[in-house]
Amino acid sequence: MLKYCSRNADLSATTAKQQGPQPLGKRCNQPNIVKLQYGNIQATLPSSITCHCKMNVQSTPRYQGKITSWKDEQGFGFITPNGNGPAVFVHIKSFSDRGSRPIAGNVVTYELTTNEKGQPRAANVAFVRVGRSRQATARPGNKSVMTAAGFLLLMGVTVLAGKVPPLLFGAYICLSVITYIAYAADKSAAQDGGRRTPEDTLHLLSLAGGWPGALAAQQVHRHKTKKASFRRTFWLTVLLNCGALGWLFSHWGAASLRLLRSWPAA
Repeated sequence: MLKYCSRNADLSATTAKQQGPQPLGKRCNQPNIVKLQYGNIQATLPSSITCHCKMNVQSTPRYQGKITSWKDEQGFGFITPNGNGPAVFVHIKSFSDRGSRPIAGNVVTYELTTNEKGQPRAANVAFVRVGRSRQATARPGNKSVMTAAGFLLLMGVTVLAGKVPPLLFGAYICLSVITYIAYAADKSAAQDGGRRTPEDTLHLLSLAGGWPGALAAQQVHRHKTKKASFRRTFWLTVLLNCGALGWLFSHWGAASLRLLRSWPAA
C-alpha cells in the first residue's frame, strides 16, 4: 500500500518485525506533516523533508546450494541446499547463464518453486563465483574442435596440391556438416524429451566421413562425451575411416583413387 501524507504534527512510530529495505516508488512533496512507512515501521515527520512513496513489492527469496547430481545429456540434475535439506530438481533451461554448462560440484543460488505435483524445483538459477571458476573446465574442449578443423584444413591443402580429389574433400565437408546437425538435434531432443537420433545412425555418419563434425559437436554441445560404450564405438569409426583413407592412397586403392579423380570428366 502507498504511504500517505497528513497534517498530524505528533511524531509516533510503531515497530514490528524488521523486513529489510523496500523498493522506493514515486516522490511527493507536502507543505506540512508527512507520514511514512518503511517495512512495518510507521512514523510521522516534519514536512520540511521530502519523502519517497513506497509501493508494496514482494521479493522472492533466494537459496544457495551445490549441484550434487547432473546428467548433461538429459540436461537436468539435482541441487542439495546448504544445510542438507531435500534435493531440488533443476533443468538446464532454469539457468540464467546459458553460455556455461553446469557440472556436479557447482555452487549456485536459486529461487524455489514447485511443479504440478508439488515437488520442489529450482528457477532462475545462477552460478556463484566459486562455481564460475570450476565452470571454466567444463566449457567446450578446444583441442577436439581444433583436431577436426586441422584435419579438414590438411585435406584442403592436399586438394590444392593435387593429392586429394576435390570430390573426396567435398564429401568430408558435407558429411561433417550433416553429422554436426544430427548431434545438435539429438542434444536438443534429449533436453526437451523429443524423439532421439539412434546411436547407430550417428556412428554410421562418423564412419562415412562425418567424424570431424561429430568431434566438434560433441564438445560444443557437450553431447555423448561421458558414455563409455558410445565413446569406444565412436573412436573405432574414426580409426576405420582413417584406415580406409590411408588404403585409398596405397597401391591397393590406386584404382579407386584414379576413379575419384576422373569422376567429373567421366
